[in-house]
Amino acid sequence: MADLSQKDWTKQLDEDNNAVVLDVRTQEEVEEGIIPDALHIDIYKGQGFLDELEELDKTKNYYVYCRSGNRSGQACAIMNQLGFNNTYNLVGGFMEWEGDIDQL
Repeated sequence: MADLSQKDWTKQLDEDNNAVVLDVRTQEEVEEGIIPDALHIDIYKGQGFLDELEELDKTKNYYVYCRSGNRSGQACAIMNQLGFNNTYNLVGGFMEWEGDIDQL
């Protein structure tokens, strides 16, 4: 797991053709907007979160974010324990995001 600033996170993401953006916020938070093309899995789902992670391709590179960067850091640690080798946490999370946002 690596903690990356938005600048580094987006630069690396733009150059990564094996990337998946993962949003681990709650559904209520996602309704405020989501980073384009992000996959949403709520970390508060508990076992459901783990079950959904297990269905993901572990060979991909995961760019993970939440509201502030705390839950996404936890998600990266969990993913690493499950065998995901490349996880990148967005420091500052969605609150400090300055890029494009999609409304659902």
